[in-house]
Amino acid sequence: MIDAALIKECADPSLKPAIIEQFVMAAGSDDPLAVIVKSGGRLILVPKATSTEEAMAIVRQYAGQAVVRVGLTQFPAGVGDKEPADVKPDFVDPCQNLRKGTTMFAKVLRIVAKWYGNPTSKDVFPQIFDDAVYAWKTGEFEGVSVFQAADPGRGLANQEDLRADTSEADTVDLGAPLQTEAELSDEKKIGTAGIRIDLTRVGGH
Repeated sequence: MIDAALIKECADPSLKPAIIEQFVMAAGSDDPLAVIVKSGGRLILVPKATSTEEAMAIVRQYAGQAVVRVGLTQFPAGVGDKEPADVKPDFVDPCQNLRKGTTMFAKVLRIVAKWYGNPTSKDVFPQIFDDAVYAWKTGEFEGVSVFQAADPGRGLANQEDLRADTSEADTVDLGAPLQTEAELSDEKKIGTAGIRIDLTRVGGH
């Protein structure tokens, strides 16, 4: 579990802490020095880094040639850098990585939300979040390279705490229709009962 103090100090303030936790759990790593390298969809085995220097050596070796993901948020190294040498060591600093990662993920969320038409219903947010996590992992959403794409720049009005909302959404989603059905069945009870009796009588004869 990511440290709440780290989220408060370093993460993008436009994202709620619970969303950041969900994001890191779904797409990130517990290890600030984690470096994952993929080429052509295949994982390249690299030595486990035990220091910032080792992690950065791996990043610089593969940046620009393969997909390199770094640190807590598995930030895509090399985005916006022209040369591997331009990649800064702050990628493996937990605070800097969280700051960069959550800022970029917020942009990805806005891109996905815009594609959905910026819905305000909180019920849609889990789907937007899931699509954004998938886009983060693949680098693309509906043919758009999300890391290079322009930021739509709209806030996420429908952002919800996914974990807290799960129970709330369940009670709202399940509760409301149940009440409606109960009301409807009350209204139709007499007619329905009458039909049932009629059918059994017909069946009986």
